[in-house]
This record gives sequence, structure tokens and C-alpha cells, in this order.
Amino acid sequence: MASVTFKGNPVTLLGNEVKVGDQAPDFKVLANDMSEVTLQNTKGQVRLISAVPSLDTGVCDAETRRFNEEAVKLDNVKVLTVSVDLPFAQKRWCGAAGIENVQTVSDHRELSFGEAYGVAIKELRLLARAVFVVDSNDKVTYVQYVSEVTDHPDYEAAVEAAKQAR
Repeated sequence: MASVTFKGNPVTLLGNEVKVGDQAPDFKVLANDMSEVTLQNTKGQVRLISAVPSLDTGVCDAETRRFNEEAVKLDNVKVLTVSVDLPFAQKRWCGAAGIENVQTVSDHRELSFGEAYGVAIKELRLLARAVFVVDSNDKVTYVQYVSEVTDHPDYEAAVEAAKQAR
């Protein structure tokens, strides 16, 4: 399992670690309008999935804004940001931040994504910071579990992986 800290303290991740080459696990999260979103909703597309603790924190805010900018340059790539923020809060945040190219989805209800991708933090009921790229055949082609939750992911590597996954 990936070793992750939050502000320097080790945390326990629930679920299974996802590795490159794995079949991407399905999940069930909520869109900002409360409709269900699953991996299968985006079947046939490349997906760049960013897991973050909360959009109301500096690094998560900056990360989602960065992937929003990068998404414009990625043809046929669906960019999702998953957090346990409530769908209403995500919708408000996206409106205030002008986010139009990233779909924010909430894992607050079941931690379905968090457990399927091994990013649910047991002690905090938040998601650890991680980035996954899933190709159009639902194979995982890129994984980064960020070792310190308060650090940024490797944006360039994730975007390059999404471009290569086509």
C-alpha cells in the first residue's frame, strides 16, 4: 500500500492500491446536480482523475485550477476531480473559481472512489491526494499517490500520461 502522510503524520489508506496496468475499478460518486457518476459514464474516453481532500484548501484549489487549464489542451480527455466535499459546495466553488473544463464529483456518500482506488484516509474521512489516468479501454496507465497530502502532484507527468493514453 502507498505510504502517505498528512502534515507529516502517517495516515491509513483504506481500499486497494491501484497500479499501472490494472483494470480501472468502477466507482459511484455524485455530480454537482446529485446525479450518479461512475467510471462507465465516461467509457471510451481517456480519464484523468484527480483525488483531493477538499476544494476549500489552497493546494486542492490550485490543483483543480491547474487541471482546468490543462484540460483545454487535452483532446478527448475527461478530467474529473474527486473529493468528499458535498456536491453543493463543489458547485459553489466551481462557480466562484470559473471551473468549466473539469467535472467535480463528490465521494461523500459511500467513499466508493476512495476505497476502490485506495485513497480514503481512515483517520480523517478525506481522500489522499492522487492522480490516475485511465485509458479508453479502462486500463490504468498512470498513478501517482502523493506521499505528503499537502504537496502538489506532478502536473506535467499526469498531463503527458493523459496525452499518451489516447
